[in-house]
Amino acid sequence: MSKQDFYEVLGVNKGADNSTLKSAYRKLAMKYHPDRNPGDKSAEKKFKKISEAYDVLSNPEKKSAYDQYGHDAFNSGQTGGFGEGFGSFSDIFEDFFGDFGGRTQQRQEKGQDLKYELSISLREAYLGIKKEISFETLVTCSHCNGSGSEKGEGISTCPTCGGSGRTRASQGFFTVERTCPTCSGTGQVITDPCSVCNGDGRVRKQRNIEVNIPTGVDDGSRIRISGEGAAGKNGSESGDLYLFVSIDSHELFERDGNNIYCNVPVSMVDASLGGSVEVPTVSGGRAKVKIPVGTQTGDQLRLSGKGMPALRSVSFGDMIISLIVETPTNLTDSQRAILKEFSEQSGKENNPEGDGFFSRVKDFWDDLKK
Repeated sequence: MSKQDFYEVLGVNKGADNSTLKSAYRKLAMKYHPDRNPGDKSAEKKFKKISEAYDVLSNPEKKSAYDQYGHDAFNSGQTGGFGEGFGSFSDIFEDFFGDFGGRTQQRQEKGQDLKYELSISLREAYLGIKKEISFETLVTCSHCNGSGSEKGEGISTCPTCGGSGRTRASQGFFTVERTCPTCSGTGQVITDPCSVCNGDGRVRKQRNIEVNIPTGVDDGSRIRISGEGAAGKNGSESGDLYLFVSIDSHELFERDGNNIYCNVPVSMVDASLGGSVEVPTVSGGRAKVKIPVGTQTGDQLRLSGKGMPALRSVSFGDMIISLIVETPTNLTDSQRAILKEFSEQSGKENNPEGDGFFSRVKDFWDDLKK
Protein backbone atom coordinates (compact mmCIF):
# COMPACT_ATOMS: atom_id res chain seq x y z
CA MET A 1 0.00 0.00 0.00
CA SER A 2 1.42 3.35 -1.03
CA LYS A 3 2.01 5.92 1.65
CA GLN A 4 -0.41 8.83 1.80
CA ASP A 5 0.84 12.17 0.49
CA PHE A 6 1.95 14.45 3.36
CA TYR A 7 0.00 17.42 1.97
CA GLU A 8 -3.14 15.27 1.87
CA VAL A 9 -2.52 14.15 5.46
CA LEU A 10 -2.61 17.79 6.61
CA GLY A 11 -5.39 18.71 4.20
CA VAL A 12 -3.48 21.51 2.48
CA ASN A 13 -2.43 22.24 -1.08
CA LYS A 14 1.10 21.55 -2.26
CA GLY A 15 3.21 24.66 -1.80
CA ALA A 16 1.29 25.81 1.30
CA ASP A 17 3.27 28.32 3.37
CA ASN A 18 4.43 27.73 6.94
CA SER A 19 1.51 29.62 8.42
CA THR A 20 -1.02 27.43 6.59
CA LEU A 21 0.88 24.25 7.50
CA LYS A 22 1.06 25.19 11.15
CA SER A 23 -2.61 26.12 11.30
CA ALA A 24 -3.64 22.81 9.70
CA TYR A 25 -1.37 20.80 11.99
CA ARG A 26 -2.58 22.62 15.11
CA LYS A 27 -6.22 21.91 14.27
CA LEU A 28 -5.63 18.22 13.53
CA ALA A 29 -3.24 17.69 16.45
CA MET A 30 -5.79 19.14 18.87
CA LYS A 31 -8.46 16.79 17.48
CA TYR A 32 -6.50 13.51 17.32
CA HIS A 33 -3.97 13.76 20.15
CA PRO A 34 -4.00 10.55 22.27
CA ASP A 35 -4.49 12.60 25.45
CA ARG A 36 -7.85 13.66 24.06
CA ASN A 37 -8.67 10.19 22.71
CA PRO A 38 -7.55 7.71 25.39
CA GLY A 39 -7.57 4.13 24.14
CA ASP A 40 -8.48 5.11 20.59
CA LYS A 41 -5.87 3.37 18.42
CA SER A 42 -7.31 4.90 15.26
CA ALA A 43 -6.81 8.43 16.64
CA GLU A 44 -3.30 7.56 17.80
CA LYS A 45 -2.41 6.26 14.33
CA LYS A 46 -3.88 9.37 12.73
CA PHE A 47 -1.92 11.60 15.10
CA LYS A 48 1.35 9.88 14.21
CA LYS A 49 0.69 10.44 10.49
CA ILE A 50 -0.09 14.11 11.14
CA SER A 51 3.07 14.58 13.21
CA GLU A 52 5.24 12.84 10.61
CA ALA A 53 3.82 14.99 7.80
CA TYR A 54 4.27 18.24 9.72
CA ASP A 55 7.81 17.30 10.80
CA VAL A 56 8.81 17.08 7.14
CA LEU A 57 6.81 19.94 5.64
CA SER A 58 7.70 22.43 8.39
CA ASN A 59 11.43 21.83 7.84
CA PRO A 60 12.67 23.74 4.74
CA GLU A 61 15.34 21.18 3.82
CA LYS A 62 13.13 18.13 4.40
CA LYS A 63 10.26 19.83 2.56
CA SER A 64 12.50 20.58 -0.43
CA ALA A 65 13.64 16.95 -0.56
CA TYR A 66 10.06 15.70 -0.24
CA ASP A 67 8.77 18.02 -2.97
CA GLN A 68 11.47 16.72 -5.31
CA TYR A 69 11.56 12.99 -4.47
CA GLY A 70 8.40 12.31 -2.48
CA HIS A 71 8.56 9.56 0.14
CA ASP A 72 11.68 8.11 -1.52
CA ALA A 73 13.63 10.99 0.03
CA PHE A 74 13.03 9.38 3.42
CA ASN A 75 12.97 5.75 2.43
CA SER A 76 13.27 3.25 5.25
CA GLY A 77 13.15 6.00 7.82
CA GLN A 78 16.49 7.72 7.25
CA THR A 79 15.17 10.92 8.78
CA GLY A 80 15.83 9.39 12.15
CA GLY A 81 12.39 7.95 12.82
CA PHE A 82 10.43 11.21 12.93
CA GLY A 83 6.78 10.84 13.73
CA GLU A 84 7.26 7.56 15.63
CA GLY A 85 6.64 9.12 19.03
CA PHE A 86 4.62 12.00 20.45
CA GLY A 87 4.63 14.30 23.41
CA SER A 88 1.80 15.10 25.77
CA PHE A 89 -1.16 17.25 24.79
CA SER A 90 0.35 20.07 26.85
CA ASP A 91 3.46 19.91 24.61
CA ILE A 92 1.29 20.50 21.55
CA PHE A 93 -0.60 23.29 23.30
CA GLU A 94 2.63 25.00 24.37
CA ASP A 95 4.13 24.70 20.90
CA PHE A 96 1.42 26.92 19.48
CA PHE A 97 0.23 29.02 22.42
CA GLY A 98 3.07 29.06 24.94
CA ASP A 99 2.24 28.05 28.50
CA PHE A 100 0.73 29.74 31.50
CA GLY A 101 4.04 29.84 33.35
CA GLY A 102 5.64 32.07 30.74
CA ARG A 103 8.33 29.49 29.92
CA THR A 104 10.22 30.08 26.66
CA GLN A 105 12.74 28.00 24.78
CA GLN A 106 15.38 28.99 22.26
CA ARG A 107 15.33 26.61 19.30
CA GLN A 108 18.18 25.73 17.04
CA GLU A 109 17.71 24.04 13.72
CA LYS A 110 19.53 20.72 13.63
CA GLY A 111 21.23 19.82 10.36
CA GLN A 112 19.47 17.50 7.94
CA ASP A 113 19.88 13.73 8.21
CA LEU A 114 21.43 12.18 5.10
CA LYS A 115 21.00 8.86 3.33
CA TYR A 116 23.80 7.00 1.54
CA GLU A 117 23.33 3.73 -0.36
CA LEU A 118 26.37 1.47 -0.11
CA SER A 119 26.93 -1.78 -2.03
CA ILE A 120 29.42 -4.33 -0.71
CA SER A 121 30.38 -7.87 -1.62
CA LEU A 122 29.38 -10.96 0.35
CA ARG A 123 33.03 -11.42 1.25
CA GLU A 124 33.18 -7.89 2.68
CA ALA A 125 30.02 -8.57 4.68
CA TYR A 126 31.65 -11.72 6.06
CA LEU A 127 34.87 -10.00 7.13
CA GLY A 128 33.63 -6.51 7.96
CA ILE A 129 35.39 -3.63 6.23
CA LYS A 130 36.32 0.02 6.35
CA LYS A 131 35.09 1.94 3.31
CA GLU A 132 35.72 5.49 2.19
CA ILE A 133 32.59 7.13 0.86
CA SER A 134 32.12 10.50 -0.83
CA PHE A 135 29.02 12.69 -0.85
CA GLU A 136 28.03 16.33 -1.19
CA THR A 137 26.57 18.03 1.87
CA LEU A 138 26.46 21.21 3.92
CA VAL A 139 29.56 21.68 6.08
CA THR A 140 30.53 24.34 8.58
CA CYS A 141 31.84 27.45 6.84
CA SER A 142 35.59 27.66 7.56
CA HIS A 143 35.69 31.38 6.78
CA CYS A 144 33.46 32.30 9.74
CA ASN A 145 33.79 29.04 11.72
CA GLY A 146 30.06 28.53 11.42
CA SER A 147 29.08 31.74 13.16
CA GLY A 148 27.71 33.36 10.00
CA SER A 149 29.49 36.61 10.92
CA GLU A 150 32.22 38.02 8.68
CA LYS A 151 34.42 39.22 11.55
CA GLY A 152 32.92 37.19 14.38
CA GLU A 153 31.80 40.34 16.11
CA GLY A 154 28.58 41.03 14.23
CA ILE A 155 26.41 38.70 16.30
CA SER A 156 24.06 40.33 18.75
CA THR A 157 21.01 39.45 20.78
CA CYS A 158 17.83 39.68 18.76
CA PRO A 159 16.10 42.96 19.66
CA THR A 160 12.66 41.54 18.92
CA CYS A 161 12.67 38.53 21.24
CA GLY A 162 15.50 39.50 23.59
CA GLY A 163 17.39 36.31 22.78
CA SER A 164 14.62 33.85 23.65
CA GLY A 165 13.83 32.97 20.04
CA ARG A 166 10.12 33.39 20.76
CA THR A 167 7.68 36.30 20.74
CA ARG A 168 4.56 36.58 22.89
CA ALA A 169 1.31 38.43 22.37
CA SER A 170 -1.95 38.46 24.29
CA GLN A 171 -5.10 37.34 22.51
CA GLY A 172 -8.14 37.32 24.80
CA PHE A 173 -7.54 34.86 27.63
CA PHE A 174 -4.46 33.36 25.97
CA THR A 175 -0.88 34.41 25.61
CA VAL A 176 0.20 33.38 22.13
CA GLU A 177 3.85 32.42 21.67
CA ARG A 178 5.46 32.08 18.26
CA THR A 179 8.88 31.66 16.70
CA CYS A 180 10.53 35.06 16.43
CA PRO A 181 10.25 36.29 12.81
CA THR A 182 13.40 38.39 13.10
CA CYS A 183 15.89 35.70 14.15
CA SER A 184 13.90 32.60 13.08
CA GLY A 185 14.11 31.25 16.63
CA THR A 186 17.90 31.44 17.11
CA GLY A 187 17.77 34.38 19.52
CA GLN A 188 20.55 36.16 17.64
CA VAL A 189 20.91 38.39 14.59
CA ILE A 190 23.92 38.83 12.35
CA THR A 191 24.75 42.40 11.37
CA ASP A 192 27.77 41.57 9.17
CA PRO A 193 26.92 38.36 7.21
CA CYS A 194 29.88 36.20 6.16
CA SER A 195 30.95 36.91 2.59
CA VAL A 196 31.30 33.18 1.89
CA CYS A 197 28.15 31.63 3.42
CA ASN A 198 25.96 34.77 3.48
CA GLY A 199 25.35 34.40 7.20
CA ASP A 200 24.15 30.78 7.12
CA GLY A 201 27.30 29.38 8.75
CA ARG A 202 27.37 26.56 6.19
CA VAL A 203 28.61 25.94 2.66
CA ARG A 204 28.02 23.04 0.27
CA LYS A 205 31.05 20.83 -0.18
CA GLN A 206 32.12 17.32 -1.12
CA ARG A 207 33.01 15.21 1.91
CA ASN A 208 35.08 12.04 2.08
CA ILE A 209 34.78 9.97 5.25
CA GLU A 210 35.72 6.45 6.29
CA VAL A 211 32.91 4.26 7.60
CA ASN A 212 33.08 0.94 9.45
CA ILE A 213 30.91 -1.90 8.15
CA PRO A 214 30.59 -4.59 10.86
CA THR A 215 30.97 -8.31 10.22
CA GLY A 216 27.71 -10.08 9.48
CA VAL A 217 25.86 -7.06 8.10
CA ASP A 218 22.93 -8.20 5.96
CA ASP A 219 21.27 -6.91 2.81
CA GLY A 220 18.97 -4.01 3.68
CA SER A 221 20.73 -3.17 6.95
CA ARG A 222 20.68 0.44 8.09
CA ILE A 223 23.68 1.89 9.92
CA ARG A 224 23.37 5.23 11.73
CA ILE A 225 26.49 7.39 12.02
CA SER A 226 25.79 10.13 14.53
CA GLY A 227 26.76 13.69 13.65
CA GLU A 228 27.96 12.94 10.10
CA GLY A 229 24.94 14.44 8.36
CA ALA A 230 24.56 18.03 7.18
CA ALA A 231 25.95 20.74 9.45
CA GLY A 232 23.39 22.69 11.45
CA LYS A 233 22.73 26.36 10.75
CA ASN A 234 25.00 28.87 12.53
CA GLY A 235 26.89 26.24 14.48
CA SER A 236 23.92 24.18 15.67
CA GLU A 237 24.01 20.40 15.92
CA SER A 238 24.75 18.36 12.78
CA GLY A 239 22.32 15.76 11.49
CA ASP A 240 23.09 12.04 11.23
CA LEU A 241 24.23 9.93 8.29
CA TYR A 242 22.35 6.72 7.52
CA LEU A 243 24.02 4.00 5.46
CA PHE A 244 21.66 1.66 3.61
CA VAL A 245 23.67 -1.48 2.85
CA SER A 246 23.02 -3.81 -0.08
CA ILE A 247 24.94 -7.05 -0.67
CA ASP A 248 26.01 -7.91 -4.22
CA SER A 249 24.99 -11.33 -5.55
CA HIS A 250 27.69 -14.03 -5.51
CA GLU A 251 28.52 -16.49 -8.26
CA LEU A 252 28.73 -19.48 -5.88
CA PHE A 253 26.83 -18.68 -2.70
CA GLU A 254 23.32 -17.59 -1.79
CA ARG A 255 22.60 -16.11 1.63
CA ASP A 256 19.51 -16.59 3.78
CA GLY A 257 19.92 -14.89 7.14
CA ASN A 258 23.17 -16.23 8.57
CA ASN A 259 23.06 -19.44 6.54
CA ILE A 260 24.89 -19.88 3.24
CA TYR A 261 23.59 -22.14 0.45
CA CYS A 262 25.71 -23.64 -2.29
CA ASN A 263 24.61 -25.89 -5.18
CA VAL A 264 27.21 -28.60 -5.82
CA PRO A 265 27.02 -30.94 -8.85
CA VAL A 266 28.06 -34.58 -8.35
CA SER A 267 28.52 -37.30 -10.92
CA MET A 268 25.98 -40.07 -11.39
CA VAL A 269 28.62 -42.59 -10.32
CA ASP A 270 29.52 -40.78 -7.08
CA ALA A 271 25.83 -40.28 -6.34
CA SER A 272 25.24 -44.02 -6.84
CA LEU A 273 28.31 -45.48 -5.18
CA GLY A 274 29.18 -42.73 -2.74
CA GLY A 275 32.29 -40.56 -2.78
CA SER A 276 33.56 -37.18 -1.69
CA VAL A 277 33.80 -33.67 -3.04
CA GLU A 278 35.74 -30.56 -2.03
CA VAL A 279 33.60 -27.44 -1.70
CA PRO A 280 34.50 -23.78 -1.10
CA THR A 281 33.36 -21.93 2.03
CA VAL A 282 32.37 -18.27 2.28
CA SER A 283 35.38 -17.67 4.54
CA GLY A 284 37.65 -18.49 1.59
CA GLY A 285 38.55 -21.95 2.86
CA ARG A 286 37.77 -25.46 1.66
CA ALA A 287 35.77 -28.32 3.12
CA LYS A 288 35.72 -31.98 2.08
CA VAL A 289 32.30 -33.60 2.33
CA LYS A 290 31.21 -37.21 1.89
CA ILE A 291 28.57 -38.04 -0.68
CA PRO A 292 26.26 -40.73 0.69
CA VAL A 293 25.49 -43.85 -1.35
CA GLY A 294 22.29 -43.39 -3.35
CA THR A 295 22.32 -39.58 -3.26
CA GLN A 296 19.43 -37.90 -5.08
CA THR A 297 19.20 -34.41 -6.57
CA GLY A 298 18.08 -32.01 -3.85
CA ASP A 299 19.63 -33.93 -0.97
CA GLN A 300 21.35 -31.52 1.42
CA LEU A 301 24.41 -31.67 3.62
CA ARG A 302 24.95 -29.23 6.48
CA LEU A 303 28.32 -27.83 7.57
CA SER A 304 27.84 -26.39 11.04
CA GLY A 305 29.39 -22.97 11.69
CA LYS A 306 30.51 -22.46 8.08
CA GLY A 307 27.95 -19.75 7.29
CA MET A 308 27.91 -16.00 7.95
CA PRO A 309 28.85 -14.46 11.28
CA ALA A 310 25.88 -13.17 13.26
CA LEU A 311 25.85 -9.38 13.58
CA ARG A 312 27.38 -8.23 16.89
CA SER A 313 27.82 -11.84 18.03
CA VAL A 314 30.48 -14.55 18.11
CA SER A 315 28.16 -17.17 16.58
CA PHE A 316 28.03 -18.28 12.95
CA GLY A 317 25.33 -19.68 10.71
CA ASP A 318 25.64 -22.93 8.77
CA MET A 319 26.52 -23.79 5.21
CA ILE A 320 23.93 -25.94 3.44
CA ILE A 321 25.14 -27.87 0.42
CA SER A 322 22.45 -28.88 -2.08
CA LEU A 323 23.61 -31.81 -4.20
CA ILE A 324 22.68 -31.93 -7.89
CA VAL A 325 23.15 -35.29 -9.61
CA GLU A 326 24.53 -34.61 -13.05
CA THR A 327 23.38 -36.73 -15.98
CA PRO A 328 26.39 -37.61 -18.16
CA THR A 329 26.51 -36.17 -21.67
CA ASN A 330 28.68 -36.63 -24.78
CA LEU A 331 28.89 -40.41 -24.23
CA THR A 332 31.17 -42.64 -26.27
CA ASP A 333 29.90 -45.84 -27.87
CA SER A 334 31.56 -47.86 -25.12
CA GLN A 335 29.89 -45.78 -22.38
CA ARG A 336 26.49 -46.13 -24.05
CA ALA A 337 26.93 -49.89 -24.19
CA ILE A 338 27.82 -50.02 -20.49
CA LEU A 339 24.78 -47.94 -19.54
CA LYS A 340 22.52 -50.06 -21.75
CA GLU A 341 23.80 -53.21 -20.08
CA PHE A 342 23.25 -51.59 -16.66
CA SER A 343 19.70 -50.67 -17.64
CA GLU A 344 18.94 -54.25 -18.76
CA GLN A 345 20.14 -55.58 -15.41
CA SER A 346 18.31 -52.95 -13.34
CA GLY A 347 15.09 -53.72 -11.49
CA LYS A 348 12.51 -51.99 -9.36
CA GLU A 349 14.84 -52.04 -6.38
CA ASN A 350 17.30 -49.82 -8.27
CA ASN A 351 14.72 -47.12 -9.00
CA PRO A 352 12.22 -47.17 -6.11
CA GLU A 353 11.08 -43.55 -6.57
CA GLY A 354 10.43 -43.94 -10.28
CA ASP A 355 8.66 -47.27 -9.83
CA GLY A 356 6.44 -45.81 -7.09
CA PHE A 357 5.60 -42.74 -9.16
CA PHE A 358 4.56 -44.64 -12.29
CA SER A 359 2.55 -47.08 -10.18
CA ARG A 360 0.54 -44.13 -8.84
CA VAL A 361 0.18 -42.77 -12.39
CA LYS A 362 -1.31 -46.10 -13.52
CA ASP A 363 -3.79 -46.06 -10.63
CA PHE A 364 -4.74 -42.47 -11.56
CA TRP A 365 -5.49 -43.40 -15.16
CA ASP A 366 -7.39 -46.54 -14.13
CA ASP A 367 -9.62 -44.43 -11.87
CA LEU A 368 -10.49 -42.18 -14.79
CA LYS A 369 -11.87 -45.16 -16.74
CA LYS A 370 -14.33 -46.10 -14.03
